[in-house]
This record gives sequence, structure tokens and C-alpha cells, in this order.
Amino acid sequence: MEKNMTPVPHASPASASGAPFAATPQAYDAILLAGFGGPEGQDDVIPFLRNVTRGRGIPDERLEEVATHYRHFDGVSPINAQNRALKAALETELAARRIDLPVYWGNRNWEPYLSDAIREAADSGRTRLLALATSAYSSFSSCRQYREDFARVLEETDLAGTVTIDKIRQFFDHPGFVDSFVDSVVEALTGFSDEGVSGETMRVLFTTHSIPMTDAERSGPRDRGFGPGGAYEAQHLAVGAEVMRRVAARDHRFADVAWELVYQSRSGPASQPWLEPDICDRIAQLPGEGVGAIAISPIGFVSDHMEVLWDLDTEALEAAAEVGIRAVRTATPGADPVFVRGIVDLVEERIAAVEPERRPSATTLGPWFDVCRAGCCENVRAGFKPAAAGVAP
Repeated sequence: MEKNMTPVPHASPASASGAPFAATPQAYDAILLAGFGGPEGQDDVIPFLRNVTRGRGIPDERLEEVATHYRHFDGVSPINAQNRALKAALETELAARRIDLPVYWGNRNWEPYLSDAIREAADSGRTRLLALATSAYSSFSSCRQYREDFARVLEETDLAGTVTIDKIRQFFDHPGFVDSFVDSVVEALTGFSDEGVSGETMRVLFTTHSIPMTDAERSGPRDRGFGPGGAYEAQHLAVGAEVMRRVAARDHRFADVAWELVYQSRSGPASQPWLEPDICDRIAQLPGEGVGAIAISPIGFVSDHMEVLWDLDTEALEAAAEVGIRAVRTATPGADPVFVRGIVDLVEERIAAVEPERRPSATTLGPWFDVCRAGCCENVRAGFKPAAAGVAP
């Protein structure tokens, strides 16, 4: 246990001390499924984008540039439908294991909002919540921002001191998450092979959302020495390597297929450094390296949403077609039973306070912490705001 630990705001008794891993079993009342949110019609698009960019002063004219992606799909992001499916699948799996925990779903940026879900739980007498954020990796936008929203909502609803919120550990390298990518990568490579493409001319591009380098550097605990890409980049690289190891174990024909990590969906001024290379820029270079077919695996995403439908299924596939490369976008976990069982395994792990050495972890970086560490995943533009499920900086 670390010395001089600061108590964790809004935590259950099992996690309030600030120890990295819960050591005392904890009875929870409900699961809080925390999503990003997305519009479900043309009239929702600009209000949704205002929510996403709140506090940045971005005018509607610039938001409309991004809105065109949503408008191409009638203003509907698939993310809410994906979360409804995930919620239903989690409820089915919990019931099958006789775990009596209802699932409340709330979003950060669109209906149903986190405040609605937390109030609904509290009104039903469910005050000890275990949260699942629909993001597997460590960074401000994929972890701490959710935790800050938990704390903000508890204060705004006057439920601080009544409702506690813990969060399952970041699950980037839980076998249930890693395995959910393997089948579709094998399927894509098998399809290439059946078409006569040789293994040395195949490439797997693992892709994730780019983030500013300043955010990447601050992702995860600062004392772990992850390098300029922080825990965010290190985690993705470790997952990519493990997926390919499992792909090769599944089918030895693909043991020597090369892979790399690329990034997508960057925004912000060109003068601001972001994680690179961009997927479309990289695709343009691949013919010169003898690559004829690529499997695009979105390991940074839990489910399909606009940045998968547009940035990958539209822009990246078009970029591949322009240079004559055969390309297939492989599946996100969504409500895959392998992924769902893995999430419920994590729920049971936290309830039972399983010892760290007994927790499944597919890479040497994990298992990740139950309670985020002090100074983890700072937002360099806004500094640290109060956050649940982590040691206060």
C-alpha cells in the first residue's frame, strides 16, 4: 500500500482509502454503464456537438463541418443503439450468473444523461454504484473525464454523500476485450489468403483515436516511465502485439503478418502535435512497401460509432481504394458474448476484491488499478478537476 494516500472522493468503503487495488469485498447495488452519447436525428446533431465541445467556444459554423459526417447517416450515430445492445447483453449475463445488479445507462453528452441514470438509481434505493465506462484505455478523454463527470453529477444532483461510485479497472488487456478482436482479424486475413494474397503482402493496421501529445504524455501514472506517448500509446501497442500473438496461435499461416499502430480522428489546430501516423497518410505509403491488403482493426474502440463509420468505413476505405489496396475493417467488441462475459468477470472481480496476482491480464502492463492514481491523466488545458474513483491529486 502506498504511503500518504489521500482518501478517494465519492468512493465505497472498499475503495475510499486510496489503495491501488480493493482488498475488501464490496456489495454494490447497481452497475452504471457510462457512455459518450450520440445524436439520434438531424435536429440532435448541433446540440450534441455543442455538448461535446462545451467550454471551447467553437462556433456553430465550425461544428457544422463535423456535423456533415452525422448528416450523411441521417443524423444518427450508432453509439446509442450499441449501448442499448450492450446494456441488454450485460443484464442477460448478470442474470445467468444470478448476480442481482440492475444496469443503469447514462451518457456524458446526450440523452440519457449520467445525471438521469444516477438519479434513477438513487430513487430506487441503489446508492452504491459500480461504473463501467465504454472506453478501455488510459487518457483524459477515455478515463479521467468520465471520473470528473461522475463527481460533477453527484454534486449537481445533491447526491454526493449519498451515492458512491467506484469504477472497474481499465480493461484494455482483459482477455475478454483482447479476444473480441481476434476472430474478425483472422477472418479478414483468411479472406485475403483465399484470394491469393501472400502473408508478406498483408498488413494489420490497429487504429485508435489520436490525442494531443501533451495529453498522451500525461496519460496513466507519471512515475511509470511510459515515454512520450504515455500509458495510452503503450497500452495500445501491448494490445496490438497480444492480438497478433493470438491470431498466429489461431492460424499459423499468419504468424509473420506485419502490424502497426496508427491513429485517426484528430482535430484541433495543425500547429498542435498529436499522436501519429494518421491512418490515411499511412495507407498512402503502403503500396511503396509492397503491401497489397490491409485489415483495419479498431482496437481503440469498444463499439461502432461515427468515428468508425466515417473515419474508417468511409475515409480509410476510400484511401485504400485510391492506391489499389484491398482493405477490410474488422469488428469492434460491441455486444460480442466474449466481451460481455469479460466485463461481468470484472464486475465479479471487483465485488470479491480478487488479489492482483490472481487477476487475468493479457499483457505485462496489467492488471490496471481499481483506483486511479494521483495525478493520473491530467487535462493540460484545464488542470485537475474533482473526480470520483481515483486518488485526488
